[in-house]
This record gives sequence, C-alpha cells and structure tokens, in this order.
Amino acid sequence: MDLDREKLIADIKKLEASKVLIIGDLALDEMIYGDAERISREAPVLILQHTKTKLILGGASNAAHNASVLNTGKTGVIGVCGDDYYSELLLETFEKANIDCSGIVKDKSRKTIVKTRISGSITTSITQQIVRVDRQSKGFISDETEEKVIKKIEKMLPDYDAVILSNYHIGTLTPKIIEYTISLANELNKVVVVDAQRDLGSYKNVTSMTPNLPDTEKSVGFEIDSEDDLKRAGRKLLSETDAKAVLITCGADGMFVAKPNDNFTKIPVFNKSEVFDVTGAGDTVTAVYSLALAAGIDPVYSAVIGNLAASIVVRQFGCATTTIEELVTAAQNLKI
Repeated sequence: MDLDREKLIADIKKLEASKVLIIGDLALDEMIYGDAERISREAPVLILQHTKTKLILGGASNAAHNASVLNTGKTGVIGVCGDDYYSELLLETFEKANIDCSGIVKDKSRKTIVKTRISGSITTSITQQIVRVDRQSKGFISDETEEKVIKKIEKMLPDYDAVILSNYHIGTLTPKIIEYTISLANELNKVVVVDAQRDLGSYKNVTSMTPNLPDTEKSVGFEIDSEDDLKRAGRKLLSETDAKAVLITCGADGMFVAKPNDNFTKIPVFNKSEVFDVTGAGDTVTAVYSLALAAGIDPVYSAVIGNLAASIVVRQFGCATTTIEELVTAAQNLKI
C-alpha cells in the first residue's frame, strides 16, 4: 500500500490530544515469578522460590493503559470490580498509570477480574509460564449495579472524544449498557469503537470495530481463507452494524480495513520477524486506532498507526505499551 510518511508522522503526533473513555471488563494481570528449586516431597510438582510479583493492567484495563501512555493521562475507565483484596490493587494500579478510575463501581457479590500467571526459570533457561489461575464472576452484573454503571457513563462520557466498548464477555457490558452508551455517544457526536469477541452484528450505529480473524469468522458465520472472504466479511459487518469502518486484525497477515461502497485496504504486518509475545496486542491496536479516529484521522491511517503500535508491543513480554516517540521512530524507519 502507498503511504505518505510525513502525513503518518504528523498523524501520530495528534494522538496525544485525544481523550478516550474505556467501558468494559476491567482486569488485573498478576505476574508471579520464581526460580525453580526442586521437586516437592508432597506431590510431583515444582517448588518455586518466589522472586517478584508484578501487577499489570489487563483485559479492558490494558486498552486504557495503552491510551493513557499516549495521551498523557486523558483516559478514563468505567467498569465493575469486587469489594476484595484485588479491587484495591486494581485501583492502585490504575492510579499509578494516571488513569481516571472514578467510574469503577464496587459490587460485593462479584470478584475482581484477575488473571494470575505463575512463571518459573532456571539459570540455563528463559522464564516460562507454568500455570494460569483466573478469578472472575459468571453472568451479567445485577440490575442495581447496571444502573450505577449507566449513571457513571451519563456523567463521564460528555468529557471524552471517544469511547471504547471492550467486551471480554465477563458480564460488565449488558445489552442495556451497550445500547445506552452507543445512543449517548452518537447524540454527543463521539467516536464509538467496539472491541468484542462475538455477536459483532449486535452493535448498531458505531464508528468502528476491531475484531480479530477468529472472532470475525464466528460473527459472520464462514471461514476466511482469502482476501475475497475478507471483503465479504467486511461487507456483512458494515451492513449489520452501519459502522463507518471495520478493522479486522489478521495476526501474521496484517490488517484489513473495510469501508462502505467496497472501499477496502489490506495493511501488511510490520516487524514480523521480531515477535516475542502477542499478549494484549489487540488491546493496543484498539486503543491507538480509537485515539487516531478521535483525532480526525481517517480509518486507514488510524489502522496503520495501530499496526505500528502492535509491532512495538509484541517485542515485549506480557501486556505492554508504547509511546508517541517510539511510534514516530517506527514510522521514520518504516519501509514504504
């Protein structure tokens, strides 16, 4: 594809001005590390000597973290957590990341969403994940909590340029919350971007959405094996949602942007040979893409900037972020 490098760099520098609100399943990633010491006498399992614990914003929280680094804290979140040990850690981690977490509703009946990854290493090997433990509640939030969330949206959304609906299907984004958010955002002329894993056709009148390839296939009901299939999928999602654009992320095959009137753009992947960990890369793309759309940048260049951001974070382990400076450098070094 043909790109104007000067335009790309100028567009990247616009991201800092965009204010974005993330609504969805807010999660905390607890990373526990240790050195493999010996096999336990109690059971055939490793004993790890604990070395450190790292707390990282995951799920919808990761999209917020990526946005906050780029727009210097002009980022807010709305969601639900439990009233437990991890809820305080989640709030503290948001505050350290310079993210407005006043929109988080505590619900004693639910667990704070936490993914605990336990990793071990020995002197002659790299660190490897051994097990993951998930803590989360099943089912949608209660009617009472839903009303509290809607009040938070009513209060906070007018102060932002864009809203991201980040749905990991853990129960925060009820049909009522989704419908209300989109309706209010459209009324206020805000950018609305959907990042969901299924039921994409149920999000009506949004600005855009950022499904990956498997989630797109689930929603459209057919396998995608070619660019013609991508076009067909793009047409279907545009027709079902009345979105202004659809960004389909295709992993090692890059990205595909579909706009109305059969306006399609295939974007190649950047730095393909330097992938270490794709964890959270989709959240990075959604956050950066949304900031760009909110800055008035067209969907194709917005997707390219998101692609550049993903090429940077996949070179780091775990959910990672990038900066304006790193994006500008990547654009300068990009082979066009």
